[in-house]
Amino acid sequence: MNSDSKKEFISLLKKGDESAFTELINTYNRRLFAYAISLSGDYSLAKDIVQNVFVKTFEYRKRLDPEFSIQGFLYRSVYNQFINTYHKNKSLLKVHDEYVRFLNQMIDETNETEFDKLLSIVNSCIKKLPKRCQEIFILSKKQGYTNIEISEKLEISVKTVEAHITNAFKSLRADVENYKY
Repeated sequence: MNSDSKKEFISLLKKGDESAFTELINTYNRRLFAYAISLSGDYSLAKDIVQNVFVKTFEYRKRLDPEFSIQGFLYRSVYNQFINTYHKNKSLLKVHDEYVRFLNQMIDETNETEFDKLLSIVNSCIKKLPKRCQEIFILSKKQGYTNIEISEKLEISVKTVEAHITNAFKSLRADVENYKY
């Protein structure tokens, strides 16, 4: 594509031309996916990153600058999306690690009889969670599903899954700490 045709292409994208957007996806999808997988090492995450980049590109198409490379923009967007996802997952892991540390501390401080009682308390606290929150928490922590797998299985966003897990941790911690055994 020469310089004028690139500017024309960006102009069509800015106007919301569906065929131009389809051409954009067809041209860059595989390359962006390969780049995303090289960053993340995770097939599902790479697919999500590329899909999000195309969705955001369409949402912000009116701001595209014909003077800049669309290819550079897309690659930079994939990188930024990966970094954002990495930081979100890292902060969620901190919450998870804190919860595990809390449970380990509780276990270390209890004898076998008290441990059985503590386990019963935790299970009853899990049962008190709102239905959807409980379902997501069990899929994640008892059945070992990833957030992306839960998102696909329940047809909800990954952010919603993360929010439910965070709320479950907070609720369980408060309930277990308040419970006198």
